[in-house]
Amino acid sequence: MSGSIVLNWLASTPDFAVPYALAALGLIISERAGVLSLGAEGLMLVGALAGIGAQIAIGQPAVSLVLAMLAASMVSVLFAVMVIWLRVNQVIAGLALVFFCQGLTALVGSMADWTNHATEGIGAMGLWPLSMLPGVGRLFEQNAMVWLTLPIFGAVAWFFTRTSTGLRLRAVGENPQAADAAGIRVTAWRFAAVLAGSALVGLAGAYISVVSTKLWIAGMTGGRGWIAVGLVIFARWSPWKALAGAVLFGCIEALIPQLAAAGVQLPQYFVMMTPYAVTLGVMVWVALSRRGADEEPGALGQPYVREERR
Repeated sequence: MSGSIVLNWLASTPDFAVPYALAALGLIISERAGVLSLGAEGLMLVGALAGIGAQIAIGQPAVSLVLAMLAASMVSVLFAVMVIWLRVNQVIAGLALVFFCQGLTALVGSMADWTNHATEGIGAMGLWPLSMLPGVGRLFEQNAMVWLTLPIFGAVAWFFTRTSTGLRLRAVGENPQAADAAGIRVTAWRFAAVLAGSALVGLAGAYISVVSTKLWIAGMTGGRGWIAVGLVIFARWSPWKALAGAVLFGCIEALIPQLAAAGVQLPQYFVMMTPYAVTLGVMVWVALSRRGADEEPGALGQPYVREERR
């Protein structure tokens, strides 16, 4: 019985880890360009609502996920205009975006009567021949988004380190003055990074509603966007480290229902606070170890004011 519980736990971990991974990756793209993004929780809610709305109307999960990405990017335009062009404080703008999206999604979801409307999601896909292995084969039976997450991370990591475009984006986040002097349009690059990163954050939210739970409930992201913000710091803005951290948080979240199934009685509020307690512990560890300071984008959170050339 204990072996079955462990197997179920490991098999369900990717489903819990994918939203953290995609949201963290989206934040890394934005913050590598120097824009501090604290609005992940709100953008995930927008993606979750747009995804389930499209799924109810169209019934095509792939199309629903793409439309969710577009919806999150459209909402992020408001944030980008505030922090890049109007140079509003990025912390305040990010928090305002979260509250705006929470109210907007709750309103639209109730008016459209999408709450608790069950839909068909994406079925499991076996990774042959590993899925045929006796006993552990079910570990390799996951939905398509789980399998797509790895190449997405590989593509972004390659983009940052192996392409001139990725190096330009990183230069904008490290030293925008030098990047501008080199002919790089800082404002345009930051704007594009915010939109691209927000699309992945919206995809993370849509995964929860379209693929995982297959329904919409107001506030259903449950603070995962805030955990993704801490995960980025833990990963030191590295995509692969963010993926490893997402798996860690996925393991923790997946363990809770398995313990309940095994008859382990845990206080409800203790269970609810566990992911956030782990996040706080990670943040304290990063602060005390002094690690990652040299890997933080040099201009993160700093608005860029172009000096007039004479």
